Parts: sequence; structure tokens; C-alpha cells
Amino acid sequence: MGVIMLSPKRVRSKILVVDDEPEAVELVEFNLKQAGFDVLTAADGSEALKKARAALPSLIVLDLMLPEVDGMEVCKMLRRDPATAAVPIVMVTAKAAEIDRVLGLELGADDYVTKPFSPRELVLRVKNILQRGRTGAEKPEVHKFGDLLIDNPRHLVSWKGRRIELTATEFKLLAVLAQRRGRVQSREQLLRDVWEYNSLIDTRTVDTHMRRLREKLGPGAKYLDTVRGVGYRFLEA
Repeated sequence: MGVIMLSPKRVRSKILVVDDEPEAVELVEFNLKQAGFDVLTAADGSEALKKARAALPSLIVLDLMLPEVDGMEVCKMLRRDPATAAVPIVMVTAKAAEIDRVLGLELGADDYVTKPFSPRELVLRVKNILQRGRTGAEKPEVHKFGDLLIDNPRHLVSWKGRRIELTATEFKLLAVLAQRRGRVQSREQLLRDVWEYNSLIDTRTVDTHMRRLREKLGPGAKYLDTVRGVGYRFLEA
């Protein structure tokens, strides 16, 4: 009797959508499911925290304006919890004010969209962020610079053997700079290669992530050099 070989089932990425507007949740959930994702939903900040910790989703779409615990506070709490510290977050806000976008990024959001937004654009951004987490860098290499270790295959960064928790975007930003060490990378180039934006939105997004990356690296931030008026580079020594 012949043996039937079953092909392994592809694991679908799980997305947690957090919004207190049922119509918005329904629209986002429908489009994400159409794109092949499994979707969980939460209507307030407390529920979002519980589901994020229990389900450990691949990514969270987080509305800023939420009852009980707002999106900013949820983002802060997720980033402080080691279990969810590296889960990518796309922040959604109805506020057009720049301060809200910048504050969201500084708290650890990987990206943001402003309402009203195109569901297709949101799905594209979700896919891009998840792809960053899988690829990490241009080549599967391990880089060591003094006490700083960047392990691309394991998606791990450490300083003197102590692991540093980075989001998928922070890791790819560091990995791309390290891969191109010694060469200045403009903000525009980094937006294209790390965020995969074809049309430039706001180069200050890069500055905000660099500031967070430096804070997390601590003494290891000495390898990240700002070239005024141009961009950033990873120092070789």
C-alpha cells in the first residue's frame, strides 16, 4: 500500500485588531482575512492587553482613541512586557496632528496610518512589516562589533551577552546599517529599504526610530553615526 505524503499546512499569521468602532473593525477584519490572515479583535485597551498576552499575535493594529486604556498606554504596556515587546504595532489614529504620530512611534509603534485610510494600504503595510521580521537583513550573517552582536538568522541583538529586545523595524534598521557599514544611508534610502515606501511620507519617521534604537542599544549606540543633513551610517570601528 502506498504512503500518502501530506504537505505541511502553512501557518497563517495572526493579527489583533483593536478599535472601539464596530464598522472600522469589520472593514479591517474583512480585508485582512481576504489577504490570508487570521484575525482577532478587541474593542478596548484592557481587552487588547489580555488578548495580546494570551494569543501573542504576529502583529497588532492598534487604534489610538480607545475607552478605558487608550492606545498610547496600551502600546507602552506591550513594549514593557518581555512577552509582547517585539510584536509589531501599526498605530491607527483619527488625529492628523504630527505630535500624535511622532509620540506613537517614540512609544514603539512600527508604523502608523491616519483615518480615513485605505484598507488596501493597511494590508500592504502589515505585509511589509511582517516581511521585515522574516528577512531581517540583506544576507543571513552574524556580525560582531566589539561587544555588540547582530545575529540575523536568529533575529537577535545583544550587548556583552545581554539580549536587547528590538521590534522588527528596529532590527531591520540596525541590520541594514550594519550590512552597509561605513556608507552613509540617506533617510530617503532607509525609508525605501527598511519601511519599503515607494513614495516618501515623512523622513522624521527614520529619526524617531533611530532615537529609540540608540536608547535600547545604550553603549552600543556608539556605532550609529548621524551625518547632518544627509542621514546615518554604521561606524566600522
